[in-house]
This record gives sequence, structure tokens and C-alpha cells, in this order.
Amino acid sequence: MKRILLATTASLAATSAWAEVNVVASFSILADMVEHVGGEHVTVTALVGPDGDTHSFQPTPADARAIAGADLVIVNGLEFEGWLERMIEASGYSGEVIEAAHGITPIAYEEGDHDDHNDAEEAAHDDHDDHGHTEEASAEHDHDHEEEVAEKDHDHVHGEEVAEKDHDHGHEDHAGHDDHAGHDHGELDPHAWQDAGNAVFYVEEIVEGLVAADPANAASYEANAAAYIAELTALDAEITAMVDSIKPEHRVLITSHDAFGYFGNAYGFEIAAPISGAMESQPSAGEVAELIEQIRGFGVPAIFVENITDDRLIEQIASETGATMGGTLYSDALSQPDEPAGTYVDMLRYNATTITSALNEGS
Repeated sequence: MKRILLATTASLAATSAWAEVNVVASFSILADMVEHVGGEHVTVTALVGPDGDTHSFQPTPADARAIAGADLVIVNGLEFEGWLERMIEASGYSGEVIEAAHGITPIAYEEGDHDDHNDAEEAAHDDHDDHGHTEEASAEHDHDHEEEVAEKDHDHVHGEEVAEKDHDHGHEDHAGHDDHAGHDHGELDPHAWQDAGNAVFYVEEIVEGLVAADPANAASYEANAAAYIAELTALDAEITAMVDSIKPEHRVLITSHDAFGYFGNAYGFEIAAPISGAMESQPSAGEVAELIEQIRGFGVPAIFVENITDDRLIEQIASETGATMGGTLYSDALSQPDEPAGTYVDMLRYNATTITSALNEGS
């Protein structure tokens, strides 16, 4: 009898050690990070998949069901997923929500700024050796994820009925030209993953969440995280070396929308974009004309489009300035798995290689 009991106990322990944690990540970049840290012990669902636009994402009842069945939900934070707070509430999910960007030093958008000299980017050039993580932009983040978003919707109807209501009506607020609730990122730039150094903070938050959800596999998560952080650290140095080959006067990055501020801070670029944080907020003719004059003044050899945006505006700007189209960059979403940016590491390396090649070619 004793032998049977011991065998049963061992069997239960083995089952626990190999149990999978069901994780929902808000978008594809986060999902890839979770898969790297969780390995064989996690099943990950990305609400916004490869080539998806988190800005314009419209949740469905199926998304509510995915959240409701999760053991852990991991989000970017910094108001990137403006639709997600209500979605979680509607699903009835009551588990832990991990904000992956919790540990980073955020940089601020400047309202109406389409030029290349916002304070954060100037600080990047002064502080490039410190990797752009300036103390002056530091902000306190409450680690209680249930209180981090103000003005919760107190609708007490849960489940699919509310999810369907959100799908049909939850975006009416966005119809007005002046109201971009849920998609306007607010004062802070949420695209912190564009700096490989910040990804280390993301991994630390992810591993902490997985260990809390599944302590039986803590050693595996921690080992995976350590290996992944080493890879990210090497990638950071690799990107810095690439950028060092670009003439300083050509380190100007012009893309479809303002998603590369952290990349600029970390690696020493000036940033300009015709579309700022709120994707629905199209630039005026005057703003486009001003940007065109800036590009001419810089003598920028190449400008770039993104995989989640319409490229017609940036093509117009290229035509009027004589700059070449430097290629497609991946900003808010990975590519499909069989394309060049199928993982987060591949994405950053591909972006840096594309930028370096285009700006050096025009030198």
C-alpha cells in the first residue's frame, strides 16, 4: 500500500510539473515573449495577432471567452490597449493581470508634435551611452493591476452578452473626429518594446507572473528568462554597432506613425512621423508640408512605412522630398511566422538592418 501511495503521489507531482498555464497576451509581440519564457509549460493566445493593428482592434465574443478561460492575462500597459480594460471586465475574468511595461521608464508624447526635436529624443543624444533610460521621465506605476486604469465602466452584465455589445457598440466613441477614446495613447508613448533594453524589463515582469501562477515550474521559467535576457542583451549591442555605421547627420528616422521613440532614444535617432500617437488622428495638410520641409532640410536619404499602416501618405512624402522608400518596418505587430519578423528578436534585428542599410545606401 505504501508503494502504491508513493507512486500515486509521484504521478500527481509529475502531472503538476507538466501542467500548462493558459496565458492570454494582448498582442503578438508580447505573446512571443511569453512563449520564450514559458516554453513547454504555457499555452499562449494573442488577442491581436501577426500584422494586426492593436490601435484599431475590435474585440469579439470569442476574445471575451479566451480571457475568461485564462489562468493569466499579460498586457503592455501605458494605455496601449485602450479597449482591454472593459473587455476584461466584460469577460468576468478575476485573475491576475500583468503589465509587462511596468518596470520601464516611459517617455512622453508632446501634443501635436510632428517634428524631430521633442525633449525625449534630444535627451537620447545627450544620454546615448546610458541607453536612453533617463531618470527625468520616471513615473510611478501602481503594481495593483486592477486599479491602473481610471474611469472603469461599471456595467454589471458579464460574459458574451457584454462582449457582443462591445463588438457592436463599443467603438461608437471613436466615430467623432475629435474623440479617439480607447485608441489615443494619452501622454505616454506605449511602444517601449522598440528598445531591446526595455525588453529585459518585460521579461522580468513576465517571469514573475508565470512563477506566481505556476510555482511548480519556477526553475524552468527562470532559466528560460535568463537565457532570453542574455539573447536580448546581445541583440542590443548588435543594434548599437549597426547604428554606429550610419553618419550622424543621417540618423533621422521617419516612419508612418510615431512608434519608434524608444528606438530613437536607445540608439541615437531623431524621430519624425506624420501620424502621432492616436492612429485615427490624420495630419493636416500644413503638418505634412512642415514635415516635408524638415525632410528636405535634413537631406534624409530614406523614409519607411510600417506593416500596420496605409503607406500612401509616406509614399507621397517620399515623392515630394526625393527620399527613397527604405522598406517596411515592424512596429506594433510581428510578421507572419514565415516572414522576416516572426519573433520579437527577429523583428528588432530586421528593423535595425533595414534602417541601417537604407540610410547608409543614401549616404
